[in-house]
Amino acid sequence: MTDGDSAAAWEEEVVDGETRSVRARYGTFSSEEAGGRMRVSSGGTWETMVGYSRAVRVGPHVYVAGSTATAEDGSVLFPGDAYSQARVTLEKIQAALSHAGARMEDVVRTRMYVTDIGQWEAFGRAHGEFFAHVRPAATMVEVRALIDPDMLVEIEVEAYVAP
Repeated sequence: MTDGDSAAAWEEEVVDGETRSVRARYGTFSSEEAGGRMRVSSGGTWETMVGYSRAVRVGPHVYVAGSTATAEDGSVLFPGDAYSQARVTLEKIQAALSHAGARMEDVVRTRMYVTDIGQWEAFGRAHGEFFAHVRPAATMVEVRALIDPDMLVEIEVEAYVAP
């Protein structure tokens, strides 16, 4: 993945040196500080309904919740295409990390939940495009199903932003 690719994935609004909002290809990210933690939202329909944040930053640690290839309205993008779903999901994660003041290079752990381990190479190829030089600890496991039958992969990451 080149810097040109990542720049095309989202647009940042920076005010006084702080990221205020990020418009990604597949979501609008915002954040709020509360109780010593930064909570990042991607505007996804399930975040409010289920009661979770896309990402949470506490000190130098950033945790990005399980993310999927969904549009803001909840529809699944690229049904049946394992590679494209993984790539879009990683772009969303990249935007969430950026909004929390982290980069993909700060990722220390990834977890990929896939519905068909037989497509591991497609999922892995997308993962490698983002993390080949970072090489975080990574897990890929097959699960019976995700929340929508068209979803093929859900990815979560943890990052550490060195002081």
